[in-house]
Amino acid sequence: MQTVEEVEKHVPVREGDYGERVARVEPGGVEYISLKERHGKPIQLFWTWLSPNLEFATVYVGVLGVAVFGLSFWETAVAIIVGTALGSLTHFVLSSWGPKFGVPMMVESRGAFGFLGNILPAGLNAFTGSIGWFIVNSVSGAFALQALGGLANLTLPFWLTFLIIVVAQVAIATLGHNFIHFFERWSLPLLGIVFALAVIAIFSKANFGVAANPGAIGHFGAFTLLFTATFGYAAGWNPYAADYTRYLPPTTNRTMVGFWAGLGVFVSCVILELAGAALATVSGTKWGPNDIPTVQLKQAMPDFLYYLTLLCIAVGAVAANAINIYSGTMSLVAVGIREMGMTLRQRRAVLAVGAGVLGYVIGILGRANVGPGSKYEYFLLLISYWIAPWLAVVFVDYWMRKGDYGDESMFYDTKYQRWQGVAAMAIGLLVSVGLFANVYSVYTGPLANNNPQIGDITFIVGFIVAGALYYAFNMMTRSQPAPKAAMGTRA
Repeated sequence: MQTVEEVEKHVPVREGDYGERVARVEPGGVEYISLKERHGKPIQLFWTWLSPNLEFATVYVGVLGVAVFGLSFWETAVAIIVGTALGSLTHFVLSSWGPKFGVPMMVESRGAFGFLGNILPAGLNAFTGSIGWFIVNSVSGAFALQALGGLANLTLPFWLTFLIIVVAQVAIATLGHNFIHFFERWSLPLLGIVFALAVIAIFSKANFGVAANPGAIGHFGAFTLLFTATFGYAAGWNPYAADYTRYLPPTTNRTMVGFWAGLGVFVSCVILELAGAALATVSGTKWGPNDIPTVQLKQAMPDFLYYLTLLCIAVGAVAANAINIYSGTMSLVAVGIREMGMTLRQRRAVLAVGAGVLGYVIGILGRANVGPGSKYEYFLLLISYWIAPWLAVVFVDYWMRKGDYGDESMFYDTKYQRWQGVAAMAIGLLVSVGLFANVYSVYTGPLANNNPQIGDITFIVGFIVAGALYYAFNMMTRSQPAPKAAMGTRA
């Protein structure tokens, strides 16, 4: 069994002296975290993953079940619980790998995909986090600040409120790992208390007996669509999992690391999504294409709580996007972007600022928001489509290796290639999306089109196909000599 000190001899180790400092820009980029820099406790993962889900994007996932897919509250509740539990379980597993390997999630992914092949999942993750989620959350926060301006009779322009949100989250992401954990922890009391009161108010006004009306796709079809969306929302955090656990000591109880990380995702998503489903049943709420979703909160609570909730929507957007930007830029670095004459720390900071500028421009032009007509549900479905095949490949790879990646030099070896991983994921994506996708009005696969009652099972098919292919490809090439790497790693 190799020690951490032994592994440090074979991989690039993160530069600088960082420790537990908070008010300092994190040095380095995607390198291995040395033993002397390891710190933290598993419990910190609970608030790190609780706070970023306390935002309106989470609430609206529940609204989708009733207002868009036509399910009853109780059908929606089952889909929310099952889909979120599945996404939280995979988050549990991936989070537990951080202390063991000491590298970011998309660097670990190179073990299954190779250096070049990893460009596929790392590139998709960079786009999803740094652009997709960035815009969705930032615009929601900006609209909330605009509404708050009305309290002081101020008409705040969208470009200004959007800029405030963007600058705050880019600043936090640029400071890096320790400050993100710090911010998520100390924003939790405000977010937790206000959203708890908001949830109570919403449930007190809800009509839990509202009848279902799923239309032509039927109850099962509507259920699988929401199940896929809720899985996509929870599993959307999976490619970031080890980014926030890699600093923990290798002797940390990894079961507890996974437990607290998964529980943070599960509790926050389930409670706020159920509140969203209840909000959709409150008398007086409107969910048409021209209605503003956040304004509907006013129908379920007194004005003082409504405005406090708007404030927390803005803070929650920052809490979520600090993580999206940080991990999104880590994925860009993991793609293999060259130094351009900069240190890794400078490169990560420049990419974070660049993502903020690009997201700001796109957000100003498009104002992508969560709400009717925004196609938010399409975004959630698309996330599940690519994450499921990626999960299948990394899980099967870990299982086949029995968690042993030798001295971990393969994570940084540009000559280390694994065609099996990228081929399995690509075929899994093509088969599942090509045949089963049900992103209605954009693309519907032939099997989903001819059998609308199945709803959307794309991510399930993608997971099975990619996992089976990756296993088969490895069995076919088993007799070939494996890439040179020392055996043995931490348990």
